Amino acid sequence: MPSHVSADRPAAQPPGRGSVEALISQTRRLKGDVDAVRRDTRSDGSDPRDRWQRALYDLALHQLNDLDEHLAQLRDGPASPPPGPVQRSAPADIPHGSLLSRVGSAEWNLLTDEASWSGELYQILGRDPGAPALTLDELPALVLDEDRPELTAMVTDCLVDAKPIDGEFRVLRPDGNVRTVHMMGEPVLGGDGSTASMWAVLRDVSELRRSQRTVRETRDSLRHQRRQERTEQRLAAELQEAVLPPGRGALRLPRGGPGTLDAAARHLPSGASALLGGDWYDALDLPDGDTLLSVGDLTGHGVAVASGMTMLLGAVRGMAMTGARPGQLMSLLNQLLDATVQPALGSAVCCRYRPATRTLTWAQAGHPAPLLFRDGTGCVLSAPDGVLLGATSGAGYGQAEVTLEPGDLLLLHTDGLLPGHSAADSLDRLLGLSPRFGAASTAQDCVRAVIEEFGETEREDEACVLIAKVSE
Repeated sequence: MPSHVSADRPAAQPPGRGSVEALISQTRRLKGDVDAVRRDTRSDGSDPRDRWQRALYDLALHQLNDLDEHLAQLRDGPASPPPGPVQRSAPADIPHGSLLSRVGSAEWNLLTDEASWSGELYQILGRDPGAPALTLDELPALVLDEDRPELTAMVTDCLVDAKPIDGEFRVLRPDGNVRTVHMMGEPVLGGDGSTASMWAVLRDVSELRRSQRTVRETRDSLRHQRRQERTEQRLAAELQEAVLPPGRGALRLPRGGPGTLDAAARHLPSGASALLGGDWYDALDLPDGDTLLSVGDLTGHGVAVASGMTMLLGAVRGMAMTGARPGQLMSLLNQLLDATVQPALGSAVCCRYRPATRTLTWAQAGHPAPLLFRDGTGCVLSAPDGVLLGATSGAGYGQAEVTLEPGDLLLLHTDGLLPGHSAADSLDRLLGLSPRFGAASTAQDCVRAVIEEFGETEREDEACVLIAKVSE
């Protein structure tokens, strides 16, 4: 129905058919493109970002479908322009749920107190088409209590001040369904300039508002998840910084002299934005003169994993202080993880070094074995038996022992050190650093060589590397 401000104002002429056809073609091509991208983004719905993107695509398609039908109606024109009051019966060929079935019109004559509704408006409001149209005084009875003031204010402004109507309210249909209706209208002025009637178009926008609400909810969920991830990232980083030894220089091993260790380590963060995980390293002088070297990785990411890593590292230190040997220490760590409320898996390698005899005793739990570099060549130490921590109750862990020589270099690392390479290729690259290690004067220089070879941030997961060099 054309917008009219006065009763004798002529209707606007529609645009040319060819230009509307071009707009329809563009709209349908855009619909196809949006739908294709939407199908490509299907997921299991567990990721809030995926849900938010999906909701936006659904909303865009909803609005493009309406635009397509709007343009088709503009192209085709009214089926039969009624000269008199708006007809009540909806055309039989209009499918239920289409745009045309969701748009109705009405006119209220203030001089005769007559109301005329289109058949579509009866359908939108769930009213019997055989019943008389409701007057402006009766219309608020269909509206939810909290929305009646909005409707009353719009109608009053239109009738008294000749202001256009543009607002929404919710109606309760006889079948119990609540629908959201968008109402746009204008006063029809008589010859004396006073309001003779009020004309309006009412559109059922329930599905559109539901789509918009889904977008808002998924957007809020995504924002909440991002805030939570940033908080967890900060807390996990603070936990790591609080418990890991300083890794930017030589580790603090105060004992000196022949056979003692010069040790250095580095924690390498992930190059992606993933939460911090449970990688750790440690070097600690023990009361009996031995030195503890260990690295490990608790699977997963986030605060819970960082907290679990803190627990494991504390347990390693405490048990080593009591004199527990590496194999026994691994068994106790396995029991500890097995007894935790939340199941967890971890890998670790623990070494106990005795400077007086230069003896290294070590055990591992599903972890890469240490590498030994001597006289310009490197090799992998033969690993004793040991399964992942937390994998099997009552698992046993073997021990291995090797005598080191002055100038020997020991390298311990976690899996994330070597991203994007097969195990064999990664091992070859590490062993290929032998000449550089041989030329280095300190353990810190050796760590720097590892970082230069493998990068500090170009990795999917975090990593730790620890290098200890036997003093001459």
